[in-house]
Amino acid sequence: MSTVNIHDAKTHLSRLIEQAAQGEQVIIAKAGKPLVKLTALEAPAHPRRLGFLKGQIAVPEDFDTMGAEEIARLFGAETG
Repeated sequence: MSTVNIHDAKTHLSRLIEQAAQGEQVIIAKAGKPLVKLTALEAPAHPRRLGFLKGQIAVPEDFDTMGAEEIARLFGAETG
């Protein structure tokens, strides 16, 4: 773990980010007092896959109107 002051952090931000990405914790201090901790984000456990249910579910043709009458009734609208 390394500690740097704000001025040095501004000057060497790219290097500090690289250190954090490699797993090192970097503390940024102001007037000698620790202010923030720079750490790398953890990678998501399982990346999301688009289309993983393709062919396994079916969306009805009237999907966008399903429940329209009930919703209208709930809001006091007259349905025909």
